[in-house]
Amino acid sequence: MTALPEGLQIALDPRTSWTGRDALVGGSPRQVLRLSAAGRRAVEGLERGDEAPVQMRALGRRLLDLGLAHPRPRPGAAQMSVCIVIPAHNRAADLERCLAALEPGQPVIVVDDGSQDRAAVAAAAGRHGAQLIRRESAGGPAAARNAALAHANAEIVAFLDSDCIATPGWLAPLLAHFADPLVAAVAPRIRPHPAASALGRYLAVRCPLDMGAQEGYVDPAGPVRYVPSAALLVRRSALGDGFDEALRYGEDVDLVWRLREAGGRVRYEPSVIVEHAEPLRLRDALRRRALYGSSAGALSLRHPGALPPLVLNRWPAAILALLIARQPLGAAALAAARSTLLARRLRPLGLSGDTAARWTAEATSQTALATLHYGNGVGAPLVAAALIFTRRRRWLALLLVPALLDRRARRPDLGSATWTALFLADEGAYAAGVWRGCLRTRSARPLIPAIRIRRRATA
Repeated sequence: MTALPEGLQIALDPRTSWTGRDALVGGSPRQVLRLSAAGRRAVEGLERGDEAPVQMRALGRRLLDLGLAHPRPRPGAAQMSVCIVIPAHNRAADLERCLAALEPGQPVIVVDDGSQDRAAVAAAAGRHGAQLIRRESAGGPAAARNAALAHANAEIVAFLDSDCIATPGWLAPLLAHFADPLVAAVAPRIRPHPAASALGRYLAVRCPLDMGAQEGYVDPAGPVRYVPSAALLVRRSALGDGFDEALRYGEDVDLVWRLREAGGRVRYEPSVIVEHAEPLRLRDALRRRALYGSSAGALSLRHPGALPPLVLNRWPAAILALLIARQPLGAAALAAARSTLLARRLRPLGLSGDTAARWTAEATSQTALATLHYGNGVGAPLVAAALIFTRRRRWLALLLVPALLDRRARRPDLGSATWTALFLADEGAYAAGVWRGCLRTRSARPLIPAIRIRRRATA
């Protein structure tokens, strides 16, 4: 395992905690990492930024890779050259705003991807001193970005969409992560440009490009499954041939997953905000969601197992299945057996049986919620058919639960009825896109839940 570079400070994830016997609990899925007393002192030293031998820095790397901790690079730790690449297809006014928000003197390449109004795009690029590359026909974002790579003579390429507005000083905190030689890409948080309409208020808290407020590393099985290329910094040496031009949508997901599969780390840094212009009409927003969903078929063929619509861990799934089958005593017995087995493994770490019981209950409730979400998303036709066939039509009302719980968690400035209608339309559009992509690629993988055996609770 490659150790962290000397001097890189770490911070434990807010959801990570110490047990009484020098063990860390956290991560997603939850796990327990047992350490010696010396290991605990090493972690505390890494939090302070103390000098540490390579063995201790290797431990720090493990904490980052497990999601138990996050890096805290010093500002200016990576003095690297940067070139900003902006693909543009028409929308000269958006491009103007995007360029105006950038710091003067920063190398910028604008790629005109077959715009009809070439003069307007060229004028916007010229006013801000950007280099202009023209493509005769539109090939999509992947082709436009790739066209700039031969001209991007910098160590870091910063991809930025023309409908984005970067906040002042956005590059420096992202660049600092590249002080770690294993970091291949870093993404900021994408936030929607404020809009007063009901759709705007919905997207303000549920924008598909917004990966949330919690920092992390990109992992298809983790809390941050991917990051969009609307704003993305990539190490030039890691890019290789760049984006897959055969993918009209999902090319950014494919890229970050390939970077990860090659051994690179992709970080998500939500402390940096880049604004994005969201659709103003519901029809356009739903069309976009369907197009995003249509990439699932092709992505599942390129990255088998990385895109399941639902992940079922065997113990919680079995407990939930008994509850659905109206066998509460059997479900209670299985939950008790699971809690007892887990408690035996956790006891040497100073964790009580109550902790094991609580974790079992949490895992079962999370599985239930994920199953309901699957039922009002890509699994809706399958779940609806099953409920109707088994004469449990009244259970269809349960499919409203994810929308209501999501509203309570996000607290939007919308009434319940409006929120629920937009939520279901949003999920339905994405699901329709997934089904369409599956039919196009003749792959059902994005529709089939995965059953996984969870990693051991101790390490």
